[in-house]
Amino acid sequence: MKVRDVMISPVITITPDTTYEEAARLLHANRISGVPVVDAAGKLAGIVSEKDLFRAMYPLYEEYILEPHAYYNQERQEEEIEAIRKQPVEKFMSKGVVVISPHESILHAGGLMLARGLHRLPVVDGGRLIGIVTREDIYGTILKKHFE
Repeated sequence: MKVRDVMISPVITITPDTTYEEAARLLHANRISGVPVVDAAGKLAGIVSEKDLFRAMYPLYEEYILEPHAYYNQERQEEEIEAIRKQPVEKFMSKGVVVISPHESILHAGGLMLARGLHRLPVVDGGRLIGIVTREDIYGTILKKHFE
């Protein structure tokens, strides 16, 4: 079975200038944990996950080394949330995203996700984003095919 057989298409996307708040609301409203970021031409620029948004609320690792208590400072976290609400996701998105072709097998996609610790893979054909495949899509298909 191929990635094209299980991928989600069309894909919910955002642009690099989408705000943190808009991205967070979109993830929540659609019950998804990540969304591809595309430029005006539809090319993949990055991906924003709940983890990226969550991480933006906390100090950087370097700051943690200098001030370990900063991770537990609720007042600072509230201030950070307020400060980042209107910032563009371009600041928080993951770049250099691992992608997959629609012609690859779902077993290859699953192995790639496991090896890289990924929850989703954008599906790209000819440089354009055409879909997205998640762990659930792959493992649900495998379980259904082999264990039902």
